[in-house]
Amino acid sequence: MNKCLWELPPVPVGFAKWDYQTVYSLVSFRYSESMSAQTTTSTPLMPEAKMNLVKPKAPVTGRVVTNDICLKSKSNCWVRHTAIDVSGTPLEGNFLVGQSFGVIAPGEDENGKPHKVRLYSIACPSWGEDGAGKVLSTTPKRLLDERKPQKAVDDPEDHRLFVGVCSNYLCDLRPGDEVQITGPNGKRFLIPVNPADHDYVFVATGTGIAPFRGMVLELLENPAGKCERQIHLLMGSPYTSDLLYDDLFTEMARKHDNFHYHTAISRERRPDGSRGIYVDRIFIEEAERLQPLLADSQTIVYVCGLLGMQYGIYKAFSELGVGDGYFTVKDDLAGIPHAEWSSDQMKKSIRATPRCILEVY
Repeated sequence: MNKCLWELPPVPVGFAKWDYQTVYSLVSFRYSESMSAQTTTSTPLMPEAKMNLVKPKAPVTGRVVTNDICLKSKSNCWVRHTAIDVSGTPLEGNFLVGQSFGVIAPGEDENGKPHKVRLYSIACPSWGEDGAGKVLSTTPKRLLDERKPQKAVDDPEDHRLFVGVCSNYLCDLRPGDEVQITGPNGKRFLIPVNPADHDYVFVATGTGIAPFRGMVLELLENPAGKCERQIHLLMGSPYTSDLLYDDLFTEMARKHDNFHYHTAISRERRPDGSRGIYVDRIFIEEAERLQPLLADSQTIVYVCGLLGMQYGIYKAFSELGVGDGYFTVKDDLAGIPHAEWSSDQMKKSIRATPRCILEVY
């Protein structure tokens, strides 16, 4: 039998011996302290997440609580903040910020089969919108586009309007409507067990902001106490009107001096008349603040949004000389100046480390 790693303190006056529950609590606490000390700051310790409690073949019923536009102002797109009551289902109290859940739209696909499950990022803290883990939320965006050939057999002259299935369905729902849900899903894109061990840089484009809404709230307005570490949120958007949860993040930056909200608008001229920028450019323009933070081995970077956005971040980090902590580069690319790296080369030869957590699609 292994020797116990910790000695129990003396039994308090008035007690004959330590009871089981107290011993368990003390040992669990000491174990947590030990694991925190043994875990290197470069490898964040993530919590054990419950997954697939509700499977697609046996979805449960949630009920819409609210379904509100969450754009900054009038826009050419439609994005909503959809809150769903999951009380009485296995998801109640069993999801974590950063996870996702599944939605199954009613009806059948073009092949006459039931629609497949679509995953949506959870946009609320782990305690839910209601504070008790009974109401989760997400950020669906309507999909409206012209048809484009996807396969060799597709008609190149077919330009009929294509309307997405599940996100449009979610955006259509009204309070009180029922929705079939599954999950939760995901075990990597999470807040560490010991949030105070790290500083955070969140990078988002579009609806990739969803998990960061929940994370920012969880870190800064946690009933157990505010995280005092540095938190930077970088949001990229084509137009100012497309910014999501902008009022919330602006208010959070006003309330909390350790939270910093940066926006990059790509298709509008800037106040000085210069062209717009993409989100990765913020790292260069704010290098005085961000470079020292990124050089610290306690910092974790989370990236969520459009597939390919990570490549601009890789180049920016290389320009700042901080890439080693966040990704590895194979030898075939290491000898090429980072400014010349192509997307294909980076896809093949760069791998993110545990301190660079990607959720791109």
